[in-house]
Amino acid sequence: MTPDERILVIDIVIPNWNGRELLTTCLHSLQKQTFRSFRIIIIDNGSHDGSVAFVREHYPDVHLITLSENEGFCKAVNKGIQASGNQLVLLLNNDVEVAEDCLQKLDEAARKNGDYDFFALKMIDFHQRTRLDGAGDSVMRGGVGYRLGTMEQDSAVYSIRRDVFGACGGAALYRRSLFESIGLFDEDFFAYLEDVDFNLRAVAAGKKCCYLPDAKIFHMGSASTGSKINSFTVRLSTRNNIYVVLKNFGPYLFLRFLPAFLIYQMFWLLFVIKKGQIFSYLHGLVESLKRCGIMMRRYRENRRRWRLSRKEFGDVIVNSEKHAIASIMNRRAEQRKSTHLFKVYMKLFC
Repeated sequence: MTPDERILVIDIVIPNWNGRELLTTCLHSLQKQTFRSFRIIIIDNGSHDGSVAFVREHYPDVHLITLSENEGFCKAVNKGIQASGNQLVLLLNNDVEVAEDCLQKLDEAARKNGDYDFFALKMIDFHQRTRLDGAGDSVMRGGVGYRLGTMEQDSAVYSIRRDVFGACGGAALYRRSLFESIGLFDEDFFAYLEDVDFNLRAVAAGKKCCYLPDAKIFHMGSASTGSKINSFTVRLSTRNNIYVVLKNFGPYLFLRFLPAFLIYQMFWLLFVIKKGQIFSYLHGLVESLKRCGIMMRRYRENRRRWRLSRKEFGDVIVNSEKHAIASIMNRRAEQRKSTHLFKVYMKLFC
């Protein structure tokens, strides 16, 4: 049996925080998989809703790691990755349902596409299953990511396997060799945009990601935090956005992307003011400034792993942003909303 024909064991890493009700759907869907060569690792982040007792009673085969308090998404998944021992690691949010043949499709893709280092799954809205939640990740010059296809009607466009910039950390398959090459998720991020940072580091190091339209999960979205926009998400998103830029752009790319970065910051500020979250925004900004020196040192450390030149890396980011804006415009057109500002932005900056 050749390496390409060998069935690979998949370690499934699931972080959990007060997600007892969500775990039923997630774990039940994994029990129904047509592919059986996998094991599940749950890292509980100090839940107080009975999650740990529930898993131990109903899913005794699950490898359970318990933390005394909520140490964040990054630390939880890192502990899961470190506890896994196989060559393939699948990260899943706890608020997903996994299609019955999903792991089968992942195994086939990993065996047949050895030149790819990680894979993005097709994320479908759990409640509206004709709509997408994400079809691979892009990155924008403002230092944020965008899940391609988000809130768009599923279509033939998103049924084609293709290269993408990166993968959403809530549904992604990684080769262990990728972590060994560029490191794990940055625990200083705690949560939010940590996968943007990881994707940027991977691409700069010459790694490749493939979007797999046949590997499907159904995502509820923001089920643990309760809402997409709150003081917690605004604070961390603001802080981590600055972290991403400081860690991955460096002086050359920061100056090259400065107009786009300032435009993004202006619209983000207007958005948080509209949502009544200005104090959370300022809190996140202050936190980012306190650690800017540390993040800049990490840029210099990461730079040693780069395989792309600064110009090549910048060009890849610009191209990825074009795909993101095209997706946003398509979504807004479906919703019969204006796309004029995005057209102006594309003409001026892309």
